[in-house]
Parts: sequence; C-alpha cells; structure tokens
Amino acid sequence: MSVDRRFNALRPTEKDQRIIEEFIRLAWLEKGLSKNTQQSYQRDLNHFAAWLNQQGISIDQAQRADLQRYLDWRVTQTFKAVSTSRVLSCLRGFFRYLLREGQIQHDPTLNILSPKPGRPLPKTLSESDVEALLAAPDTSDTLGLRDRTMLELLYAAGLRVTELVTLSLQQISLQQGVMRIVGKGNKERLVPVGDEALDWLRLYFKQARPLLSIHADQEVVFLSQRGTQMTRQTFWHRIRQHAMTAGIEKPISPHVLRHAFATHLLNHGADLRVVQMLLGHSDLSTTQIYTHVATHRLQLLHQTHHPRG
Repeated sequence: MSVDRRFNALRPTEKDQRIIEEFIRLAWLEKGLSKNTQQSYQRDLNHFAAWLNQQGISIDQAQRADLQRYLDWRVTQTFKAVSTSRVLSCLRGFFRYLLREGQIQHDPTLNILSPKPGRPLPKTLSESDVEALLAAPDTSDTLGLRDRTMLELLYAAGLRVTELVTLSLQQISLQQGVMRIVGKGNKERLVPVGDEALDWLRLYFKQARPLLSIHADQEVVFLSQRGTQMTRQTFWHRIRQHAMTAGIEKPISPHVLRHAFATHLLNHGADLRVVQMLLGHSDLSTTQIYTHVATHRLQLLHQTHHPRG
C-alpha cells in the first residue's frame, strides 16, 4: 500500500503555524537545537496539524483520542514504527510546552505508548553457503590455509572478529579442545572447538604459521603476510574475496559467520541459554533475536516443502 500524503498539500492554519513556530523558537533557545532538528520538528508538527485540519481540529484542541487515531492512521499507511516513535517524542515535547504555557489543560500524550520497532533480523548464511565459503580458500597456499583455519574457527566457535584476530597462543588448548575467549568488557568465557576446526588449527600450526612467524616473540595465533597481527579490515577484505570465489552474492562480513553459528545451532535444537553462553552475551534478550531467524527459516521450509504450506 502506498502512503497517502494527500493532506501534505494542506498547510496548518495560521493559528497553528504561530503555535508551532513559537514552540520551535523556544526549544531552540532552551536546547540549542540544530537546524536539522528544527526542520524535523517543523515537519512532524505540520504533518499532525494538517491531519487534524482535515477534521476541523486545531492543534491546541487535540485530545488523546485524536492523537491515538492519528497514530493508528500512520500504521494503516505503513509508516515505519521508528518514524512514528520519533513523531510521538516530538508531540510529547510540544504538548508539554503548551501545558506549561497554560494553553491547554491536559496533555493528550499521557499514557500513550510508543510503537515498538521490530528488531532487524541479523543477516546470516545457509549451511550450504557456509560450506561453500569454507571451501573457497586455496589451502595449498600458506595464506589460503590460514584463511581456511580462521573461517573454520569463526564458524565453529561464533567468535567476534576482534576476538579472532587478537587470539593468542595461550588462549587455545588443542588437547582439551577449548579456547579461553576474552570478550566485551574483558569478560572471559570458555568456548569448545569442534574436531574439524581443531584439525585445521593443527595443520595451520604445522604448515602455515611457521612460515608467517617472522618475529619469534609473536604470540598472536593468526599472522599477516608481514608476520604481524592481522587487522579486522584485512580479514574482512579476505572474507569478501573468498565469498566471491564461492559465488555468494549476499552481503558478507566476519559477523555474518557469527550469526550463522548461532542460527544453525538453534536450527539443530541447541538450548538458547547455551547459545547465549557461547556467544558471550550478558543478556538473554540479545540472544533471543536468533530464535526469530530460526523460526523464520522453519516457516520458509514449511511453505516450500509442505503440501499445504
């Protein structure tokens, strides 16, 4: 449905214009609003005033029911929730100003809840996409073997890219198959490493790292061609190159593999709190976004393969 903006051709009444302009002028004096913010306030208030004008209502006569109907109308016209939340915030400030100035007796925005914008689903990869990406580096080459190992570890453990490129030798126990990861806020967590990733790590340590380790005291696991710690930007660039080789056209970054790690675990029945612990999230609500991704994929599978989907 296209957004109906017929009332945009209307202008607020002269009275409403004066009220709005006085509010913006005072808000600028009190808060030092930027020009862009002033224009945003003006646009949002004119929008509301024009909508009221269609119904013969002045902006200083608006009641709670009028405001609620306006917000409901925005929903029917497919305005985004984040846009409507911004408008409501502007209207709250405006009507508090009118109440303070004695121009209205009641604030119509009281007890009106802001619409909750849906959290965007994290971009992720299918399991076949991941397999293609992991197979893309040429492992007969030193840098290709390093990249394959980094990709395997990133996907196997759900690491953040910073956790990967700063990983030190002391943080890995090949014998126990675990890594001690220092995450955000210097919080430590133990992360298991699967057999596949462990095999690639052993091969990297045996064949590739000795050729890259120019400096004997270098403790970082994954080294650049110059024998120094890789940067996030370099690894991001390498992932993009391998994604092109794999024929993956989706936007991709190191974080996408972290998303894939979490999503695929949940798709295969992992407990949400286990995934939270593995990712190093301090709040379960941060991890819950992945349940929506998993549910979304299950719905698509059902629609595609079920005879009554």
